[in-house]
Amino acid sequence: MKITTIIPAYNEAKNLPLVTRKVKDTYTKKSIDGEIILVNDGSTDNTREVTDRLEKEIPILKVIHHPTNQGLTQALMTCFRNASGDVLVFLPADMESDPEEDIPILLEGIKRGNDVVLGWRQNRKGIKRVASKVYNILSRLLFNIRAHDLNWIKAFKKEVVKDMELRSDWHRYIAILAKAKGYKIGEVKVNAHRRAHGKSKFGIMRIFIGLLDLFVVKFHLSFIKKPMLIFGSVGVLLFTLGLIGGIYVTITKFLIGTVSDRMPFIFLIVLLIILGIQFFALGFIAEVLATIREDIRKLK
Repeated sequence: MKITTIIPAYNEAKNLPLVTRKVKDTYTKKSIDGEIILVNDGSTDNTREVTDRLEKEIPILKVIHHPTNQGLTQALMTCFRNASGDVLVFLPADMESDPEEDIPILLEGIKRGNDVVLGWRQNRKGIKRVASKVYNILSRLLFNIRAHDLNWIKAFKKEVVKDMELRSDWHRYIAILAKAKGYKIGEVKVNAHRRAHGKSKFGIMRIFIGLLDLFVVKFHLSFIKKPMLIFGSVGVLLFTLGLIGGIYVTITKFLIGTVSDRMPFIFLIVLLIILGIQFFALGFIAEVLATIREDIRKLK
């Protein structure tokens, strides 16, 4: 089984010599048939010069340069397209993961029959730990996936990501998307280290974006093939509430004789009925789009 270690990098010039050599040393010590693919994702430091030099020094290293920063998901997609290994191991370039420790542990999880193996960071501290914990709890509730650390190092068989549709920032959901396709997910404990050089790219906005993406992925997996389930259900609910309100106003008219003091309520009833019809119509349109999407996929 050939292994491809994939390392996306953005402004990590000081860390790259260490991480690539550690991966190479791990291959040698463990007699692993492997390669390293490093994507320079539009770095503005001297990453290009460093990686070009490393590529000449390390025969199994292949470097790909993005002209601009396209984000981690696109960097991973570039790695996937160029990887020749049967199993892909994703590691960060900042040395918060030690390749000599983690690669053998992740591969052992693959040998135990898992299609995807996630690294579960131990002894992690700081605000990132709190944000990650909230995100992982929500993921377990929404997707029924038994994992503690979805957005960290991982190993997976190449077939898992062969036809996977990853949009911007969806690298966090590789395990979730794989589980939805029926692949077996495993988890192993790994140590968390302080980055060797440079500053973290973590920002508060990433928490907000990650949470929004979480619900988008839930919609994508649960309703993309049958959108009428959500749009039709909401439409029927709103229309029913409006209908009940209309019946109530009609009965009141016959009993009291006037409904002029209930005009705001009548406007609400009309709004509910109109929204109900619109949601139902939107469901039909979404069903047509879903059918077209499936036809295009079959043609591919």
